[in-house]
Amino acid sequence: MRRVIALLVLLGLVSVLWVLLVESKPEVERGSTLVVELSGGYVESAESSLLARLLGDGSRSFASLLAELDKAARDDRIEAVLFRVRDLNIGWAKAEELREALELLGESGTRTAAFLELSDFSGNLEIFVASAADSLYASPANSGLLLGLGAQYYFLGGFWERFGVDYEVEGIGRYKSAGEMLSKSEMSEPHREMANSLLDSLNERFVGGLAESRNLSAQQIEAVLAAPPATPGALRERGIVDAVVAWDEAVERVGGGPLIEDFEYATVDARSVGFDPVARFALVYGSGAVVMGNASMTPSGAPELASDRVSAALEDAAKDPSIDAIIFRVDSPGGSPLASEIVWRASQQARQAGKPLVASFSDTAASGGYYVACGADAVVASATSLVGSIGVFAMRPVVDRAFEKLDIGVATLTRGANADALMLAEPLTPSSRALLRSAITQTYALFTERVAAGRGMSVDAVDRVAQGRVWTGAQAVTRGLVDVLGGLREATAVARQRVGLPRDADVELVPYPRSEGLQAQVSALLRGASARLHPAVILPERLRRVGDWWLATAAAAGSPQLLPPFLVEIH
Repeated sequence: MRRVIALLVLLGLVSVLWVLLVESKPEVERGSTLVVELSGGYVESAESSLLARLLGDGSRSFASLLAELDKAARDDRIEAVLFRVRDLNIGWAKAEELREALELLGESGTRTAAFLELSDFSGNLEIFVASAADSLYASPANSGLLLGLGAQYYFLGGFWERFGVDYEVEGIGRYKSAGEMLSKSEMSEPHREMANSLLDSLNERFVGGLAESRNLSAQQIEAVLAAPPATPGALRERGIVDAVVAWDEAVERVGGGPLIEDFEYATVDARSVGFDPVARFALVYGSGAVVMGNASMTPSGAPELASDRVSAALEDAAKDPSIDAIIFRVDSPGGSPLASEIVWRASQQARQAGKPLVASFSDTAASGGYYVACGADAVVASATSLVGSIGVFAMRPVVDRAFEKLDIGVATLTRGANADALMLAEPLTPSSRALLRSAITQTYALFTERVAAGRGMSVDAVDRVAQGRVWTGAQAVTRGLVDVLGGLREATAVARQRVGLPRDADVELVPYPRSEGLQAQVSALLRGASARLHPAVILPERLRRVGDWWLATAAAAGSPQLLPPFLVEIH
């Protein structure tokens, strides 16, 4: 069966290549309107392979989306860009970068419009993005509401109690609340303080962005959120959208010129619109949980920041004589301390090669995700990125009462005073607990030393802003954890300056790690197809993320972990 599938894939590949070779590039007429659909998720990795797309993996590189919008801004044949905004599955930092891309299109002289076509009630993020367009329309059947931001956290201690399972947690950092999500039944006061601070910071940007884009005051936006419009017509009456129209009517309002779809426009060579790179920068991706090894993704298809793979990418970029600078694009909640240290070391060796290393934070660069990049020459994050969480914890389930309920007998045999430290059938002894505490204290000390060296701070100064606390980028820049606010565009500008180029000079971004070979891609796709048949994969996206976090911690029970609270999500 695998050979048959592989043969079909290869035949499909040949067919697509034939079409690409034989068919001519689309002719872009003057006065054209580019239609760009914004929907679903965008990955912080290289563009999905052709094989992956043939088998239905529609994940698109976020960087490629930004590049296409930049190309349209230069193309004087494109008179307008119309965004068809559907339900998005991205974080607030990507949303911030999309808003900036829309604003830059407008500044280039290209008219922009956005059309809301949301099926979920939660429309906060999508409206935040779309409001940056010159004109904002909504479908008569649009369901997305402007409800205001909210965050919900789950505490499973009482659930485990029902089964006779206890969790012993040791952590360094007053705000290192990841362990309490599984061991407690309610939110601690430090966790509540941090969560409210994050919500306040993001809400300030959310309200301010909407007010600026829609020419309203912050007080007017807050009044809208206090009594949310329940219909598209009410959104128009409150000044959030300009008109409620059908899709074809939105097209006419934009100008009605020749339409070109984004998938067609993607085949237009950027050099044909004046793109003339004078340098090449490596774009090294560090996405997903920080793990040991060389894997590129989990069985369910989620990306992984694997120590060997990302370290090799940094090394390859540093050795490539055609590469002038390295941008380390991080979108990770952390994970293994050892894997984080290995990638951090690779980043320092890349710097020693003489090429500037600029870290660019996407939605999340927390705990191990911050560790891997804290030694960069410069750190750039969006105001809404989730940053920091410099802390460590170790978590250990104790199942003695569960075994009693199930009439399971246990015999424990050890050699050595602390050999029972990882035996799950009984609580830690005072001696074993002290040993565990010593181990995570050492991990925290190394983490803070790495941050102090990279950020030019004292260890005491790092400790004051560490303690496991998550900050937004806007908060982190005032505390020395981030240098500059901005997205990938700003990180590229910083790298240009580091190599002595003007901020607006054209540079080519070369993605790393390199694409895998054809055979490796087919094998990965077959493994992924098998994984997608597992019942757990059909769970809602948010519950799958809870499951991924749980697996990441459970797989390393008893060992230190660099992870933030598993549901730091604000909707």
